[in-house]
Amino acid sequence: MPTARESLLNAALMALAQLPWSGVRMVDVASAAGVSRQTLYNEFGSKDGLARGLVRREADTYLHGVERLLAERTGAADRLVSVAEWTVGEARAKPLLRALLTGCWSERLPVPRPARRGAVLSKAPAQRRADAGLPSPAELVAAVRDRSVAALEKGSEHGRTKEESADLAHRSELAVRLALSYVIAPVGEGIGPLVRAAVGGAVSATSPTAADR
Repeated sequence: MPTARESLLNAALMALAQLPWSGVRMVDVASAAGVSRQTLYNEFGSKDGLARGLVRREADTYLHGVERLLAERTGAADRLVSVAEWTVGEARAKPLLRALLTGCWSERLPVPRPARRGAVLSKAPAQRRADAGLPSPAELVAAVRDRSVAALEKGSEHGRTKEESADLAHRSELAVRLALSYVIAPVGEGIGPLVRAAVGGAVSATSPTAADR
């Protein structure tokens, strides 16, 4: 059973599918979630706080999905291709995620304003984290890159030199940036072959070991 916070975020997201953020009312979000308006304010503090919570959850859900794909017991290039393909599909289906990854926010979306300096800290730990600031597109790219490197090096059969690790980081970032180019400028062909051509050769040595299979 979802918590009150999750129910409120789900209700806000459902409302956003029908209305621009300016038309979403707190009282309606609370009613749809089956909680009091006071509970909503206790969790988020304000409508801006709700927006920050909604967008932070979107970023966290995306990064958790990236980690799940990177944990698969397949070759390194296969995992980077999976992350790139999934990123494109998710960004096309989810306007909030697309805005987070590209920095292009439409008037329909909640564009979270930073929490005011000196504002009373929320009692909800998740909201304190949301109020602390949202990741920029560059920070999300870096997060995917770093998670990719950590996951791929974990499955390596041998240690890597600094140069090899730097090259892996470069190619991991290239994979996600290629994905973002497809989000911004969609084309008919799938992104998989392009990512594989860009990263395949250099990361082939990071295939899972026999113990990992």
